[in-house]
Amino acid sequence: MEDVVVRPRRLRTGKLVRDLVSDIKLDLSDFIYPLFVKSGKEINNPVLSMPGVSQMSVDVALKEIETLSSKGVKNFILFAVIDEDKKDETGSIALCSSNPVNELSRQVKEKGIDALIIADLCYCEYTSHGHCGILSKDKNEAVDNDKTLEILSKQAVSLANNGVDIVAPSGMMDGMISAIRNGLDSEGYKNIPIMSYSTKYASSLYGPFRDAAGGASDFGDRKSYQMDIRRSSEWQMETELDIAEGADMLMVKPAMYYLDVISKVKAISNMPVGAYQVSGEYSMIHAAAQNDWLNLKDVALESLYCLKRAGADYIVSYFAKDLIDWLE
Repeated sequence: MEDVVVRPRRLRTGKLVRDLVSDIKLDLSDFIYPLFVKSGKEINNPVLSMPGVSQMSVDVALKEIETLSSKGVKNFILFAVIDEDKKDETGSIALCSSNPVNELSRQVKEKGIDALIIADLCYCEYTSHGHCGILSKDKNEAVDNDKTLEILSKQAVSLANNGVDIVAPSGMMDGMISAIRNGLDSEGYKNIPIMSYSTKYASSLYGPFRDAAGGASDFGDRKSYQMDIRRSSEWQMETELDIAEGADMLMVKPAMYYLDVISKVKAISNMPVGAYQVSGEYSMIHAAAQNDWLNLKDVALESLYCLKRAGADYIVSYFAKDLIDWLE
């Protein structure tokens, strides 16, 4: 009997065969599109470090959500862009119903747009100092953890009051999921899910986002509360804590440099696990494409397939809008 030649290439010989046997799919329903919202009218300010991304006033963002929803992108995460003269040390505008995130959320609901509205739950966008909560007297810690829990709980309730469907705490405060869950439940919002940034690293890839949201810190950095990139197993403790405290969804941020972590989080949890393809990851692909070093569409799609292969159930990506044409 002759030796059998194993030929895996048989299943690669044509596009239809490759499509038939592929087990990783991209679907618009798996993606969340970030929007940067500010007060004012008819504002659409391009973010120079993030091609295709703009700061939008509520009226412009509302039209964007309506248009994209009609084309299949129905999930949005909102970030506030607050004028400097409206910020203070405690980020009090985060609790105002008139802030742009709350206003946009209300209008989406009032207009009956078929869209899921997620709100970033953090104070860096609202504070004058740019840190993610109440300042600590100890400058080595930057943020007072327990005082910040109190205002995060209030912010979650404010977001729910204004129609947000899911709150997404991103500040990496110890005990934040428990505090937010208790705050929501006590005000009758037991059915509002918490999408926790359960594994968020102190990454160098957030630079363009700071241009978009205007949330750079005035002093120091966020390494006393975001996770150290040099630790290989801290993700598990953070994940297990958030699950125990009542998180409904988990997320790893950044995404492309942390495929191993996405895979590990998915392996120990039955919860939906997301990946946030952050601004730096997005902008690097665009920069290479602008220099004709890489093909934008091909590399962007490959990056998203990689995130799905690593185990991401949902993906926050600035490429979500492009997928309308690319997947078609």
